[in-house]
Amino acid sequence: MISSILLTAAASVPATPVWSPTVGIIISASSLVVLLLSFAIKYPKVGPQMPLLPISIPTFIGAMAFGHVIGIGIVLGLTNIGRL
Repeated sequence: MISSILLTAAASVPATPVWSPTVGIIISASSLVVLLLSFAIKYPKVGPQMPLLPISIPTFIGAMAFGHVIGIGIVLGLTNIGRL
């Protein structure tokens, strides 16, 4: 039963891009931009500090996670309009 539901769902998923250096660069750039924007957080230094960065570990993890979400959205959006 579950396999038939998954097969039905898989048939409706659009094609996604194969990983390439371009995809990696887009996601990495998005993560770095969001990391720089993490200084706009109200309390970026609450919690254990990163050794080389002036932000805390929770801020760093949150910024990286959000950057990956933004990067994946950009990659899927560019693929959908045929630019990638």
